[in-house]
Amino acid sequence: MTYRQTWQDWLLHKALPLWSQAGFDRNAGLYHERLTFEATPITLPHRRLMVQARQIATYCQAALNGHYDAGEQALTVLDHVTQRYHRADSSAGWVFALGPDLAPSDAKRDLYGHAFILFAHGWAYRLGKDPALLHRAEASLAEIDQLFPSTHGGYRDVLPATSDRHSQNPHMHLLEACLTLFEVSGREVFLHHADAILKLALHSFIPAGMDALLEFFTPEWKPERPAGQNRVEPGHQAEWCWLLGEYLRLAPDGRHAAAARQAQQRLHDRLQKTAPGPLLPDALLDDGSMLEASTRIWPQTEMMRLLAQHGPADLQSRQERLAIMSQLFFTHYAPAPLNGGWIDRLDEQGKTATDHMPASSLYHIYSAGQAILGTTP
Repeated sequence: MTYRQTWQDWLLHKALPLWSQAGFDRNAGLYHERLTFEATPITLPHRRLMVQARQIATYCQAALNGHYDAGEQALTVLDHVTQRYHRADSSAGWVFALGPDLAPSDAKRDLYGHAFILFAHGWAYRLGKDPALLHRAEASLAEIDQLFPSTHGGYRDVLPATSDRHSQNPHMHLLEACLTLFEVSGREVFLHHADAILKLALHSFIPAGMDALLEFFTPEWKPERPAGQNRVEPGHQAEWCWLLGEYLRLAPDGRHAAAARQAQQRLHDRLQKTAPGPLLPDALLDDGSMLEASTRIWPQTEMMRLLAQHGPADLQSRQERLAIMSQLFFTHYAPAPLNGGWIDRLDEQGKTATDHMPASSLYHIYSAGQAILGTTP
């Protein structure tokens, strides 16, 4: 069986059914956050907006691809999420989480969750063609501009603020959401926001002469620590390489196209030098030294998606690495006894470092799987 056949069997017949059945809370009309390794739901004090949005987007994509028909379920969940999370405390934006009683358990606003609910709206519109979804996406984007703007450009991570640290990660996912919404609608407001985020990324997230994607910054968008001491996550570097490729696909003549193409090559070259092995470690320092040798499932899937879609030109080397990484994925992270589930984190010795299966991983896994199967809509 080829690695593509293995992916197809596991993803379509095990993983997607598991998380729309055992992973779906019929009483609440929402998705569960976690399952045990025996596929039993785990009750938690918070049900985060981000997880709901990721599952909605994933199952909309799976329906569009003909991989698994849970699209109507996802659209219904989006209706429930909108009713319960959007302006649930009568203030602008989407609350962070609901409690077991389905009332807001954490009413802070986080940019990360807002990015993913926009992403979910893009895929839901592509599936259901309801124009109200685009109207709400535009309104939510306006709320982001209202709630999160930072003095020196870009956005703050969370409100109320708990620190002055600024992060690239929520901006990355907001860029992803804006590109998705631009592709499905053609509306310039989404491309305009994507351009603004990309401009910040090219100037600050990937500092000149460093060829590394940094994670954390001061409010002035300067690296948080001195050179050589800044956190770099190879998984996010792979994710940005892919996103830059998406920008170039959707806006080949965009205002930042030339710089994006150069940055993509720089990030890819750096990724090959600092994470040349078959598995990507969790974190390095910007001088290339190891910071965290543990490995999570999502950096591996981000690297596989990059290899499948926007990787280096050498097709044979890409196929060879995809085959190796896929074998490791199904032996280390998604072994057969879990029957569609996964181990999210391994320690430095390659041993299981978690006691549950997080629903949030499915977004990363499906993104890689559909790219490998060659059926991205």
